[in-house]
Amino acid sequence: MQKKIDDLNKRLEEARLGGGQKRIDKQHQQKKLTARERVTYLLDPGSFEEMGILVTHRTTDFGMADQLYYGDGVVTGYGTIEGRLVYVFAQDFTVFGGSLSETHAEKICKLMDLAVKAGAPVIGLNDSGGARIQEGVRSLGGYADIFYRNVQASGVVPQLSAIMGPCAGGAVYSPAMTDFILMVEQTSYMFVTGPNVVKTVTNEEVSSEDLGGASTHASKSGVAHRTAPNDAACIKDLRTLLSYIPQNNREKAPSRPYVLGDEWRDELMGIVPDNPNQPYDMKQVIEGIIDQEEFFEIHKDYAENMITGFARLAGRSIGIIANQPLALAGVLDSDSSRKAARFTRFCDCFNIPLLVLVDVPGFLPGTDQEWNGIIMHGAKLLYALSEATVPRITLITRKAYGGAYDVMNSKHIGADLNFAWPSAEIAVMGAKGASEIIFRKEIGEANDPVAKLAEKEAEYAATFANPYRAARRGFIDEVILPRETRRKLIRGFASLEHKEVPLPKRKHGNIPL
Repeated sequence: MQKKIDDLNKRLEEARLGGGQKRIDKQHQQKKLTARERVTYLLDPGSFEEMGILVTHRTTDFGMADQLYYGDGVVTGYGTIEGRLVYVFAQDFTVFGGSLSETHAEKICKLMDLAVKAGAPVIGLNDSGGARIQEGVRSLGGYADIFYRNVQASGVVPQLSAIMGPCAGGAVYSPAMTDFILMVEQTSYMFVTGPNVVKTVTNEEVSSEDLGGASTHASKSGVAHRTAPNDAACIKDLRTLLSYIPQNNREKAPSRPYVLGDEWRDELMGIVPDNPNQPYDMKQVIEGIIDQEEFFEIHKDYAENMITGFARLAGRSIGIIANQPLALAGVLDSDSSRKAARFTRFCDCFNIPLLVLVDVPGFLPGTDQEWNGIIMHGAKLLYALSEATVPRITLITRKAYGGAYDVMNSKHIGADLNFAWPSAEIAVMGAKGASEIIFRKEIGEANDPVAKLAEKEAEYAATFANPYRAARRGFIDEVILPRETRRKLIRGFASLEHKEVPLPKRKHGNIPL
């Protein structure tokens, strides 16, 4: 028996070395952790239970029969994060560059199937050179098997992806269908076709970093939701993100103990300027509302005129969508609409209440927006919020103009509670533009058109640039002082904790993609 035990231990030791010490050292030289080190950092100490550690590939072509490595380039298993069950796979770049084979894919698929059965999140740590070309169509079929499971798991269990090395070609579509993508700066990249193909086809020269690096996808494409300076920071972000979201679509996000106090926040009183055209930082409003911890922002560097992210209110997880007056005056455009719509749908999938903070002057005008589908993209946000059944509360801090007022979680599209600060302006458009249309004749005939416009602008503002007309109609439930906002929101969300919405019988709606 001892001989058999020694044989097993030898095999396990060999498996834990992956592609060997030289390749592990090379991984470290590139400032990257190995697959096993990443799993160790991610999970609670001693909680990891590995599956398929002795799996090997089945390929005999091109001399592959002589190149067998236990695990076949991916570490799979389950463990806990802060005591909560998660399933994780980590591609091992030291084994065939982390390339995906038929058996590599089978391990990931088995893991995902178990995660759905158990109702627990799936976390993928991606570091792969792509499909294993020695296997041909079998490796491509393996990718498709994973894609299918991504779709079947969507909205059932959270799926988180960390790109910690290369992710190219068809491999990019699995992370793209997960809920969140995190990337490591300078050591990770994603693209469908690499720089060499781009140069051959378009004669354009571009580096891997510029084409598909972390900063590119965080600021330009919006593919990456967050970036981190190194592997350890990325893994820390994964753990933090998971703390805001539930295990599956049948549960609520974990809450933290909280003792209620007076909850008044005087610092909120002076944030909105008296001048309606002066910008301010909506993140100051968010910080004044949420619990005393960091706001976990999603898509921080993409479509900065819209803020999305997670926070806690009285210990409970909420999702926040907010216009940002510091960027494009908080206007809605194609990118910001898509950004907020995607975030809305995730929160609705997983029972996370939504707080919408509104200061929006309208939709961004111009040929660029119209030709690139602002109508369709704006409709995505309108659809997503109208469809959401989680508790939804809106606070209008200043401007809520035109169709953007409707889109930003208005009472008319099913918001549960709508509050406004006294500084709120709810109207079809701004006072200046409205006055130029309504009083065009009077202004044109006046001896001093400029003075007449100013007079009419002030008249329109006094009539419409306030929240009280909307409050009279019940479109605003209450006009509140900024200092009492946090207390109102805590009580409001508590009252909606057991909210239920009957849905029409249908296969699914048809969101304007």
